Amino acid sequence: MNKNLSFSLKVTIPLFIGLVLVYFSVKNITPSEQINIKKSFFNADYIYILISILIGLISHVLRALRWKILINPLGYKLKLKNSIGSIFICFLANLGIPRSGEFLRASLINFYNDIPFDKALGTILSERMIDLIILISLIIIGVINYPIINLSYEFSSTKTILLIFIFVIIFATIFYYFKGLIFESVKLFLNNVKQGIFSIFKIKKKSLFITYTFLIWTFYFLMLYISKFSLAETSNLSLEIIFISFVAGVIAMTLTNGGLGAYPLAITSVLVQYDVSFESAFAFGWIVWTSQTLLIIIFGSLSFIFLPILNK
Repeated sequence: MNKNLSFSLKVTIPLFIGLVLVYFSVKNITPSEQINIKKSFFNADYIYILISILIGLISHVLRALRWKILINPLGYKLKLKNSIGSIFICFLANLGIPRSGEFLRASLINFYNDIPFDKALGTILSERMIDLIILISLIIIGVINYPIINLSYEFSSTKTILLIFIFVIIFATIFYYFKGLIFESVKLFLNNVKQGIFSIFKIKKKSLFITYTFLIWTFYFLMLYISKFSLAETSNLSLEIIFISFVAGVIAMTLTNGGLGAYPLAITSVLVQYDVSFESAFAFGWIVWTSQTLLIIIFGSLSFIFLPILNK
């Protein structure tokens, strides 16, 4: 019962937060703003969005190549087609159930490449640790070099503090009742995946691994940077503003299912502080989020279909 409730909470809480953010984002939009937002959507140059999607596709292929390097020290050969397909399926699963994709990704590699589940999961955890270090570094760079962003656009400070307090109470309650299960799961998890985690220290192609990591994050940034040319009002935004938006967007992606509600709100909150109209900022945030999400949905679905066929 506890496990079922825990699973349900993991699924529903991020989705609930995302829907709440969507609601707060649109509830105060006036009829005139709705018209301008629609105009921004219709007048956008989607050629740049398609280029952004292509860049995103390449970044995922690079992630697949990097994963092969992590798997090699374990004594297994990961096929590129399986690496690419499992990564897209991983991101697709995370849209519905946060963090479920990592387990599904390891399971697929175990099924198609006979790589032990726990070792594959360990390498995925290593990837996440590296990405977390990069994200923290980007946040530090943003805080040190650029103005602090006020993300309370159209939210009173009292409401914001109240919402944060409520969420803290909810998570503290969940942790209190499930701490035994959490600690037991963490202990088992660490014992099973440590060999996969430490594979990062045994990789032979270190320079190539670093190059892939650099390119992956560069391409993530380029996805947003290229997208700015899709709207006239955002086309002249500086590199610094796009960087701040990028950092805010990456953080927002971790808060809800695939950044639902959180990502567009984060982008909007940043851009309106740099003389971009609310309507254009709102449209831009949703255009970028929708294009990235469609990329995952389309290629994740295709991977579900073609992985079994390609592995016959």
